[in-house]
Amino acid sequence: MARYAIGDIQGCYREFRQLLDVIRFDPAADRLWLVGDLVNRGPQSLEVLRFVRELGTAAVTVLGNHDLHLLMLAAGCSRQRPDDTLAPILAAPERDELLHWLRQQPMLHVENEHVMVHAGLLPQWTVAQAARLAGEVETALRAPDHREFLAHLWGSEPAAWDDHLTGWPRLRVIVNAMTRMRFCTADGVMEFHSKGETANAPAGHLPWFEAPGRRSADHVLVTGHWSALGLKLTGNLLALDTGCVWGRELSAVRLEDRALFQVPYCRR
Repeated sequence: MARYAIGDIQGCYREFRQLLDVIRFDPAADRLWLVGDLVNRGPQSLEVLRFVRELGTAAVTVLGNHDLHLLMLAAGCSRQRPDDTLAPILAAPERDELLHWLRQQPMLHVENEHVMVHAGLLPQWTVAQAARLAGEVETALRAPDHREFLAHLWGSEPAAWDDHLTGWPRLRVIVNAMTRMRFCTADGVMEFHSKGETANAPAGHLPWFEAPGRRSADHVLVTGHWSALGLKLTGNLLALDTGCVWGRELSAVRLEDRALFQVPYCRR
């Protein structure tokens, strides 16, 4: 069995299927690791959701910020943005089934030395702690009253973790770190306005994965989210958002040997 980690798809269904052809994906034998942001901004988010859902246990996906935005929008807890391409999902005959399936997906996936999360982990979190915190969010997202959670999800405060946080602020920090973070201070204060290259880090901040003493550095983190960062493969990081939706590539890495596979964006 081979495991293929694939970067942010964001509705680029055509490129996704081409990439599966390139890697000769066999759902009976192989597994896909999808780093989140299955939907939005690309033209075929509905097709991506339908296909991944049908793959069943042949694919594991973690939730990204665009996936959560879809859930918030469907629940009436967020406004549609000018560049959203989510209307076909919201109008689909199986809309409720797709959204229910999406709410069941994890925030974090751990398998031996590999940890998949959409954006990153705060420097003070161990992988074991992060898994417990992810579970708190998953419980809230899957609960009968999940709309209340979604209604309190948006916002950038608090910007840092504190073990004493409770309620919605606690869950919001967990979600923001795992789905939105790019830069933070050495002690884990997040900054959400900067989206560019690492050289343009705001004063006093650095890429989350460069934080000194990061406690998850003993695992290989598999992430997406940061298209300006692009492909970054180091000893303990596989960053796979290569900006397909922005006209670049969709990338896959085979976890067993780190072989890289890419397909270019298809002009519409």
